[in-house]
Amino acid sequence: MRLSVSVLLVTLALCCYDVKATVCPSLVVDHTAMYFTPDEFYKISLSKYKAPAEAVWGMMQVKQCTDEISIVDRFRIANALSNVLLKCTSQDL
Repeated sequence: MRLSVSVLLVTLALCCYDVKATVCPSLVVDHTAMYFTPDEFYKISLSKYKAPAEAVWGMMQVKQCTDEISIVDRFRIANALSNVLLKCTSQDL
């Protein structure tokens, strides 16, 4: 299975888990940053969570994998995520 499909499926599972809550805005910002922000800025954005160094290292490894996805596919993934976000949050209203 291609990496972009795997990332999309995991993100969809996290975003559409059957709960009656809106998606945290920081989740949206972090997912967008993972696809479109340079590594240095993404690492700085992760510092707000005060996560252990191993967790930050793991997220940076995931980011390096997503950086290998073509920019066109990254925009497709971001578009799909925004559609899911709109659908999931509109059901909560």
